[in-house]
Amino acid sequence: MSKAPFISIIIPVKNFERTIEKSFEYLLNVDYPRDSWEWVIADGGSNDRTIPIIKEWQKKHPFIKLVEIPNCPSPGFARNKALEVVKGDYLFFTDGDCAPNKEWISEMLKHFFRDPKIAAVGGEVFTLKVDPNNMVEAWCQHFRFNMVSPRYGFIKEGYYPDFPKDPLPVDVVGHKGYFFGTCNVAYKRSAMKEAGARFWDRPTGEDMDLSYQHRSKGWKFYFAPLAKVDHMHRADLKALRKVWVTYGQAHIPLVQKYCKRNVLQLVFQNLKGCPVLNLPSPIKGFIYFGNFHLMHIFAAATLISIIASIFIATLNAWLVSALLAVFTLKFAYQYVRWNFDMEPKSEFWTWFKLKYLTNLSFIQGGLKDFAKTKILCLEPSF
Repeated sequence: MSKAPFISIIIPVKNFERTIEKSFEYLLNVDYPRDSWEWVIADGGSNDRTIPIIKEWQKKHPFIKLVEIPNCPSPGFARNKALEVVKGDYLFFTDGDCAPNKEWISEMLKHFFRDPKIAAVGGEVFTLKVDPNNMVEAWCQHFRFNMVSPRYGFIKEGYYPDFPKDPLPVDVVGHKGYFFGTCNVAYKRSAMKEAGARFWDRPTGEDMDLSYQHRSKGWKFYFAPLAKVDHMHRADLKALRKVWVTYGQAHIPLVQKYCKRNVLQLVFQNLKGCPVLNLPSPIKGFIYFGNFHLMHIFAAATLISIIASIFIATLNAWLVSALLAVFTLKFAYQYVRWNFDMEPKSEFWTWFKLKYLTNLSFIQGGLKDFAKTKILCLEPSF
């Protein structure tokens, strides 16, 4: 590219010594002129070897900038600090545990060039395993953690749908909530400036909010799956559960900000087309009914029915208990069915535990602030 636009690659980090050098190695392999980019690393107060590693790389590569933010409250806050010093016309966002492919930048830019109404281009996210024997990393790979296409029914390359003028909760944080995660997205700087968009300072959800700040003002988003990154995911179950709690918890302020009508949406995941029933309600939000929820509902009903049958002691009462138990087993099987395909099969109960506990964490996060906000987000079943 003889006239390549100047771009800024923004990476927030905090205690990323495990993965940051691998990310830098992959970034160096990206095909783009070295005099037309800068890397702006925003460190949120690392106390491991992250900062010394960055400074060593700065000695060899003058295009690397380091912004230090002690006591940083969130990744969004760190990204805003980075935005204060960037020089690029296009702002590429990724993380210190991501590995972009060689065509990452060129695949993004070509879509900006052909349509001036595009504010953001996002690519696909795959898994890069750091430890081949790590079960949590293997689970994330099988689950397709952070992948864009499966989140929206395996969409192909193209534009995201227009943002609704009067969005309902599932349009914002449910299965219709189209956004690009900041592990793999590029924004046109002029669009961000025109929209007056900034990251919020909450612990998570800043990528969704930034997307909606643009989309709600008519800017277009384009999905370019060939601009991919491989993500080095959490290495232990505690960290994975924590991130899923924060994902669910972030949905409440997003509903609060973008959904004006008091509507409670019932979403039937198990039915074809995932139909939604909208109910006027003083409680705003959604309730998903999928295999995770239904196996618990029928298990509770089975237990209550068995206790009642002991006292009633009739054939009909026991038949009802048996029927409820059959439905419990049906939904439980449907929930764990794809765990049977995971390798090694001897670790089936590990795969089930990881699936169950991450799903539970997601639901716990969505319910966490209900008493305070009166916004109900009973999250989907995996």
